[in-house]
This record gives sequence, C-alpha cells and structure tokens, in this order.
Amino acid sequence: MKKLENIIGFISILLVLILGNLFLKTDMLFFRLLVGVGLGYTLMRAYTGFAGSVNRAYSTGSTKLIRTLMFMFFLTALATTAFLFKGDPASLGLWINPINFGLILGALLFGFGMTFSVCCASGVLTDLVTGLPRAFITLVFFSLGVFLGFPIQRTAGWVVNSWFSTSVGKETAGGVFIPDLFKWDGFEGYIGGLLLIGVFCMIVIFLSYRYERYRKENNTYIGHPMEKIQEEYESFDSKDYKLFSESTYFNLFVKPWTLKQGAIVITIIFILLMGVTGAGWGASTPYGIWFGKVLMFFGVSVETLVSFTKMTPSTFELPFFEHPVTVQNVGIIFGTMIYLLTAGKFKKSFFEEIHITKKDALLFALGGITMGLGTRFANGCNVGALYTPIANFSLSGWLFLIFMVVGGVVGNILSGKLSGKKEQELAEN
Repeated sequence: MKKLENIIGFISILLVLILGNLFLKTDMLFFRLLVGVGLGYTLMRAYTGFAGSVNRAYSTGSTKLIRTLMFMFFLTALATTAFLFKGDPASLGLWINPINFGLILGALLFGFGMTFSVCCASGVLTDLVTGLPRAFITLVFFSLGVFLGFPIQRTAGWVVNSWFSTSVGKETAGGVFIPDLFKWDGFEGYIGGLLLIGVFCMIVIFLSYRYERYRKENNTYIGHPMEKIQEEYESFDSKDYKLFSESTYFNLFVKPWTLKQGAIVITIIFILLMGVTGAGWGASTPYGIWFGKVLMFFGVSVETLVSFTKMTPSTFELPFFEHPVTVQNVGIIFGTMIYLLTAGKFKKSFFEEIHITKKDALLFALGGITMGLGTRFANGCNVGALYTPIANFSLSGWLFLIFMVVGGVVGNILSGKLSGKKEQELAEN
C-alpha cells in the first residue's frame, strides 16, 4: 500500500505541474499554486502550524513551537528588509494593519476559536486531508463567519480606524510602521525596527522558557509526541548514505522535518511570494467569497451579496480559479496530500479522525465561526494579522499575538471542559 501511495504521490506532483501550467489563466496564478503547494508540504512535513503555538504550550507544556515561530518572524523581517530599504514601502502593498478595538477583539476571538477546531485559517486546509470531518465543519462555519464579518470590516470605524498611525501607516491601512519610529538610525529606521522586533522575539522566548520550566517543576510537562520524533530524526550519519536505498528515500521524502527546518522553508517561500507578488501571505478572505459563491449557486443574486457585504461585484463574479489567494489555498491542500502520499502516510492520516461525535461537531462549528468573525475584525488570521504584519514591520502583529494567546488560553480551558478530552489528546493535534 505504501508503494502505491508513493507512486500516486509522484504522479500528483506531475499533474499539479502539467495541469496547473495548462489550465490556470496566467503565470502568476500558476506561481500562486506552486507557493501553496510548497506551504502545504512544509506545514505537513514539519508538523507545524500557528494554532499549535498556544495549544501545544497549554496542553503539553512544550513551547518549542512558539520559540521557532519567533525565529521565523525575525528571519522573515530581516529578509523583507531587502525589498524595503531605499524603496517606497507604501507602494509595496504592506500589511500595516490598524490598531484598534477590532484588532483586540478579533485576536481574542481567533485565539478562542482555534482551540475548539484545533487549527487556524491555513491549518484547516491541511486538516482537510488529515481530519476531514473536523476540518470540513470548521471550514463551512469559518466561511460563514468571514462572510458575516465582511460588512463590519468594510464599514465599522472600530475596525477601520487606527488609534495610532505613523507616516507609512497612514499611506497604507493606518497602522504603525515600526521603522517610522527610528528614522534617525541612519538606515531609514530598519536597524531600529529590526532591533525592536528582536527584543520582542527575545521577550516571548524568555517567557516561553519560564513557562516551560514552571510546567516541568510542577510535573505537568508532557511534551509533544511529534516534537520528540523530530528530535530523534534530527541527525543524519553520512556512513548510512547510499543513493538508491530505502534509507535515502526515507531521508528525502518521509523523515519529518524539524520545526526549525520548516520555519526556514516557510521564510524562503514567504520572501519569494513577497518578491514576485509584492504582497505577503493571506488565507482567510477567500473563505467568505466561497460562501458567497455557494449562495449564488442556490439563487442569491450578486447584487444582494454586494449590498450585504459592501464588496464589489467582481469579488463574487471572478471565476474560482482566477482568484490568486484561492488558487494558493487549493495549493496548500495539494501540498499536504503530496507529502502524505510520497511518505506513504496518506491512508493512515486520512482515517485517524474520520469519526466525530455530535458534540465535537458543535464545538468545531463554534471554533469556525469565531475564527471567521475574528479575521474580519482583526483584518486577517494568523498569517494575515500575525505573520505577514510582523514580517512587514507592523506593530499590529505583535498586539494580535498577545490577545490571540489570551483568547487561546481561555479557549483551551473552556474546550477542555466542554469536550471532556484529556490534555494529551488535545496535544496530539
């Protein structure tokens, strides 16, 4: 069975390359597809995700993923400087999100919801392959939440207007562009900006180590099972190398990547995305558009959708595979499948969470709709309101992180009580 999955996996790679190139309308859409495939493959092979940063820490005591994300955030911001220095930041489509009540409430809701669904906006796409019932229910209600939040995001002052703004921020979405605070540093503010981001990362890392030590001292540290496996496979002895062998295949296509390896690959993909498209990584907006398209299928007119959402008609009239982020999101699903197939893990992974209870379904629905609404209030999800803004030197990303963690802790406490699952069960997700 594994060999059959391996063969199907490599056939899938060829099909993505050939069919994507043939049927996608532009080279840019094809590029988006490949970016999505790379992200999905990496997220799955490194067993990483933004939702796990809070869930793993709460459930197992392990903060390794949090520390890895801080490494990725700083590395991406450093690399992004190459696009910004001696350029016009306001012309690059940076995500300098506004700082307001919407950001706070949205982050709280998003952190709260991702604990119930055990995923985030990008994670729900990978989980369509590894946990279909949970992910599908989450995606349906996530899409509903985004759709319902569209008019609020477009018109509510507490979402649109920023309490604080800097010069570049005023030219974008009205937020705080960190280098604007250090224009005197002789490097257009980027030395000061990078130093401040480094300080923020070190504070989070310091707090994460203190928290992990506290859990260990109180004998409540469990450790994440996949992180332990990743550590076991981290080293490679060159004496075992042989080009055509099971060992070589295992190392090339099966062995889980470490969290740090995954972070480096995601950083590279992000920088490619930024360089080619001029924009960062987003994921959640298409979900609301998909919900609108479903309503159109059942007879709701474009005019009605536009009137409710305050969006333009082209938003819903654009064909499915001509929307750049939609194509990228579909690529994430394909990338997840490709890793699991080439690694011979597809069947096992697909059937692991195939059965759910009615109570679970209700909790996943709650998680989905709160995450969806949260993305509209905060102007993004874990990639659109956290990762991309931080990489783009927006202060909003750090505030989103704080309140997302708070919402995640509250959600973990409540979801544990409502679901009745033990911490170890939650941790394994």
